[in-house]
Amino acid sequence: MLVRSLRVFGLYHPAQFFSGSKTMATIPVKNGNPMELLIRDKLVRQFSPVHLDIINESYMHNVPKGSETHFKVVVVSDKFENTSLLQRHRLVNEILQNELKNGVHALSIVAKTPSQWEDSSKVTEKSPACKGGFGR
Repeated sequence: MLVRSLRVFGLYHPAQFFSGSKTMATIPVKNGNPMELLIRDKLVRQFSPVHLDIINESYMHNVPKGSETHFKVVVVSDKFENTSLLQRHRLVNEILQNELKNGVHALSIVAKTPSQWEDSSKVTEKSPACKGGFGR
């Protein structure tokens, strides 16, 4: 519960892993990223995720430095149980429709149930390079 509370306030970034000793490591959230924090807040409120990564991929595109226009979200939630992948994507897009109309140009979505996440490698694949931008 503490982790979810900290996540809502942007004090905790759930990009986490557990070592063999079950020690949790965290990556702090940058406070100067208002769009990222807004996306995080909406996804946490709607899905109460057990794991959430929000990756700003704007640097891979031909946009000004510090832009928040291209994101990948990894959402792992019990609320995706008995829901098709297409429906999961629709749910995330619906929650973020205002952001997609007002600044977010691209959104890549990975939406899994906790059991799917546990059975996976827990590694988010790197997005392909942008062919029209810097493509780093």
